Amino acid sequence: MGERASDEDLSAIEIQLGRVPRDVHSIAYRCPCSNPAVVETNPRLSDGTPFPTFYYATCPNLTAAISTLENSSLMEEMNERLAIDAELSGQYRAAHDDYLAARAALGIDVPEIVDISAGGMPDRVKCLHSLIAHSLSAGEGVNPLGDEALSLLPKWWLNGNCLERRDQ
Repeated sequence: MGERASDEDLSAIEIQLGRVPRDVHSIAYRCPCSNPAVVETNPRLSDGTPFPTFYYATCPNLTAAISTLENSSLMEEMNERLAIDAELSGQYRAAHDDYLAARAALGIDVPEIVDISAGGMPDRVKCLHSLIAHSLSAGEGVNPLGDEALSLLPKWWLNGNCLERRDQ
């Protein structure tokens, strides 16, 4: 579990997202610059909506770097490897189970998303944002494809202050 979000953290996240953050449970990962970069989000939003994306990247420098990676052929290559590599497929399924267990540890029952994690887990890759957010939060060695994608990112925290968000 991450650390409780302070009022300062919530203000930072609002600047990062350009909107009021929804139902932040805690800070799952901080950038080397010390600002929040990934939050844990409640699996049921306060308006009642089920929300399976437990780990949510908030740092605009991080998300921009991930978006660039998503526009490459990486996800297609990962999906091809998942289809033929039983060991990788098993590790990825274990990452899915880890994701579900971390979310379940909040003790908030949301039957609509009981076996749904994020990013396409456990069978495919459809969102590197979710996989990298999981890797940053859970630590290296939990999500093999998230770790792989993370290793390909530039040092996003050196790309300017994420709290001085500029609309582009």
